Amino acid sequence: MADSSLSLLAAPPDPGVPAAEVAGLRSLAARRSPLARPAEQLRVLHSVPLAHGDFEAALGRAGWDSLRPAALDIFQINLGKLCNMTCRHCHVDAGPDRVAENMTRETVDLCLAALDRTGAHTVDLTGGAPELNPNFRYLVGQCRTRGKHVMDRCNLTILLVPRFADLPAWLAERGVEVVCSLPHFRKIGTDAQRGEGTFEKSIEALRRLNAVGYGQGDPRRRLTLISNPVGAYLPASQAAMEKDWKEHLARKHGVAFDRLFVLNNMPISRFLEWLLETGNLQTYLEKLTASFNPATLCGLMCRNTLSIGWDGTLYDCDFNQMLEIPVALPGGGRPHVRDLALPELLSRRIRTGRHCFGCTAGSGST
Repeated sequence: MADSSLSLLAAPPDPGVPAAEVAGLRSLAARRSPLARPAEQLRVLHSVPLAHGDFEAALGRAGWDSLRPAALDIFQINLGKLCNMTCRHCHVDAGPDRVAENMTRETVDLCLAALDRTGAHTVDLTGGAPELNPNFRYLVGQCRTRGKHVMDRCNLTILLVPRFADLPAWLAERGVEVVCSLPHFRKIGTDAQRGEGTFEKSIEALRRLNAVGYGQGDPRRRLTLISNPVGAYLPASQAAMEKDWKEHLARKHGVAFDRLFVLNNMPISRFLEWLLETGNLQTYLEKLTASFNPATLCGLMCRNTLSIGWDGTLYDCDFNQMLEIPVALPGGGRPHVRDLALPELLSRRIRTGRHCFGCTAGSGST
């Protein structure tokens, strides 16, 4: 399957989102692919011989016996796997066909109650497209009432859906940071990963965000771009890329943003499928392990972030969530947000695996 085989489907149950298929790629779950099962993804990852050994061995060489939590700063809530896009690299396996996995109002309220029992200062809302969850605006409002900094992980194209036309202004009024995914500042790179026409839609969405004050240096209207490589390689220097991106997007498209984060592609879910199809899995995993950087360990998101799944299950990070590796608590069992107890969480050992090389290679993914 070609790297550009993407879909911009929209959720059929939602009358506010167009339902046209562009390229026809469905989620792994809808295709009943073996890789839709996290256990199969882990089996594939661990079947690859690695010259530099597993992640735990790399930790040991760096002088760490394990990863342990630091202070809990960020409450990351995954509102579900429903999305108006089906991107080729998506580690969530999100898409318009993932209508079942969406957080209920009851679980949202459990998340808010748990948030009140912590000292977390930031709430990171992700998905899928978190805006498609009917409780999105309620949750944002409740978090802002509590004085929390809120981040909306936005795919940009959702802002062009008619029923979300007011969302840029609504987010700006509440001081929500918009964290937008954009693989490349050129059309060919973005469309190759996310579907034909995605780049133009993303630029239009950025203009709408700029029009309500985002990307102008206002800390209450911060616009952050997230980029990940279009292919099986590691990104260049983040600082150098940010300079190039700001110059290019301003000159060519008249749009501005505040900062750029560059992430490594995680070798799970649909990107794992692409690696297998293109014969790049061994090479990419070796590249990640050979590029293991001990300096990234202190800043790993799993150390200061708690990830809550759409059903309320607790995870060390978003990637462990997608691999269904829940938080390991001394008492055992499946940890749920309703039972969140901070002392117990902070004494846990963070669960790791080969996929963790994705966050510790090169400059890392913090």
